[in-house]
Amino acid sequence: MTVELSAQEKIAIIDQHLKSIEYSLYNNELDLIEANASTPVDASVVSNIESKISATTGKKNALLAAKADLEA
Repeated sequence: MTVELSAQEKIAIIDQHLKSIEYSLYNNELDLIEANASTPVDASVVSNIESKISATTGKKNALLAAKADLEA
């Protein structure tokens, strides 16, 4: 017997993932503040954190698109 998730259940799971991504984004933003506050600023560290922020934002946007499809 196969049980499929309802659209609302899928949306709830996506929302959980989005919350996790928001935590990750905020942590990355704090890391960026700290990296920029160090003397001297290590450009490679800043670049790495900015790459993480970009990748995480991409994941967030993909989940938001999936959620929008379910809500349509």
